[in-house]
Amino acid sequence: AHTPVIFVHGYNADPGVWGGMREDFKASGYTDAELFSWGYDTGQSVNEVLSGRFAAYVDQVRARTGAAEVDVVAHSFGSLVTRWYVKFGGGTATVGHWVSLAGPNHGTSTAWACALWSQACRDMTPGSYVQKHLADGDETPGAVQYATWWSGCDEVINPDSSVPLTGAVNNPAGCLAHNDLLGDDAVSQGVRAFLAR
Repeated sequence: AHTPVIFVHGYNADPGVWGGMREDFKASGYTDAELFSWGYDTGQSVNEVLSGRFAAYVDQVRARTGAAEVDVVAHSFGSLVTRWYVKFGGGTATVGHWVSLAGPNHGTSTAWACALWSQACRDMTPGSYVQKHLADGDETPGAVQYATWWSGCDEVINPDSSVPLTGAVNNPAGCLAHNDLLGDDAVSQGVRAFLAR
């Protein structure tokens, strides 16, 4: 049996983006009963709304599976929602491994383009309330194992150096577009190997 995995999509996306990676996980021995894809309204605030909804979902998964801990694999904006839960919502006790694929972990300048109408985009801008609090003190708190994958060709996350976190295993993914990290075989293999540690 494996620790249940919760996949968390990014801004303006949906759980369907994880189809390929879920198949990879199943091919390597995971069952559907161990794989969960959380869907949520990506226009909402990270700290005021979404991290609490994610906390409730983690509790549902733990209740359904009987597992004490879950592993989290997040793409892009999903990294902020899940990190806030880990750092400020009690997630250090319930998350074993936390993975960020192309997460705007220190903000991205491209988020200014949608910040006027989207709270989520404001949360992704460099220096925002969410960014300041996530970066304050320990970026990778607790006994959780943290990893990131970042691309040198990511046009959505600017600068590329926004993704890596102090205290995490930070992995270069080569030259991949922002959403291509979701379907890349080497990234998928790397994530599965990290979760097995």
